[in-house]
Amino acid sequence: MSRTYKATGINLKTQALGESDKIVTILTREFGLIRAVAPGSRKHNSSLGGRSGMFVVNELLIAKGRSLDKITQAQTLKTYPGLAKDLGKLAASQYLAEIVLCEALSEQPQEELYDLFNEHLHRLEAVSSANPSGVLAHLAHGVFHLLALAGLTPQVQICCLSQRSLKPDFTDPNWQVGFSIPAGGTVSLEARERLRKEGEREMRAEWQRRRGAEEQGEINNQFPVPHAPSSMTPVASTEGTSATHWLPNTQTIVVHRQEIPVISSRLGAMQLALLQHLSQPEIMQIDGARDHDWLSVEQILRQYAQYQLGRPIRSATLIDSYFAANHDATV
Repeated sequence: MSRTYKATGINLKTQALGESDKIVTILTREFGLIRAVAPGSRKHNSSLGGRSGMFVVNELLIAKGRSLDKITQAQTLKTYPGLAKDLGKLAASQYLAEIVLCEALSEQPQEELYDLFNEHLHRLEAVSSANPSGVLAHLAHGVFHLLALAGLTPQVQICCLSQRSLKPDFTDPNWQVGFSIPAGGTVSLEARERLRKEGEREMRAEWQRRRGAEEQGEINNQFPVPHAPSSMTPVASTEGTSATHWLPNTQTIVVHRQEIPVISSRLGAMQLALLQHLSQPEIMQIDGARDHDWLSVEQILRQYAQYQLGRPIRSATLIDSYFAANHDATV
């Protein structure tokens, strides 16, 4: 007889199995991520039908199987009916569920992740359906907190290059700051430009020093090396951590310098302010924030999360469709 165990979990994903069963992926407090068969749950009169739906929290009795465990009993503790009634809320919930699926571990307690996910589902459900930007704000808040729990928080308070704090300048309508996904957060555009110019100056100084040494015969006489083709000329490059350059009739020059991060996107003062407030326990309303500001913040976090998790967030396309349709309806 198979061993049985009890667990409290929320359904994250379902897929059909055979003619009447489902495989349910469940985030449990006690055992992390598990996959279990809900036998007969696709039948009309099945007691497991509603209990195997998305975002239903159950107290479960599960029988251990060879390849897949089997749900033998389920008692519903909580549901989120408000999510299914609003396309934006449903898409945002599925979006968060995808991140949870990437972060959750199996056969280990996941109490913090379980509680955090349920808390953000509760907040999404409570958002007024007449407030689309509220859905975006709570989605961005949830994504940021899930990344923080996994130790993947983007740096948004200071510049990744200079390590100096960044404060939005609302007095300058053209003020901007960069966000670099590979660098892990915000980058002062001024600091990046200074670094680029310093790299160019160092490169020119190195070329001049080497050319002077060549003219005096110091390099060729003391350190004979194969010559580079005479047609090759030095090319300045400041986008990497190091660069190799050929000078005619000299040895290879390798110049090491600090990497200049690629700017993935640019943020205005309002967008940076919204991004910086996401670390707070509660979402904060900022006067003047518009739908497109929250959409920009969500898209930055989406790209960053996909980069860190190594996979696309498929539900994000529903967010794009929903807010595009909502925009068309209000124009």
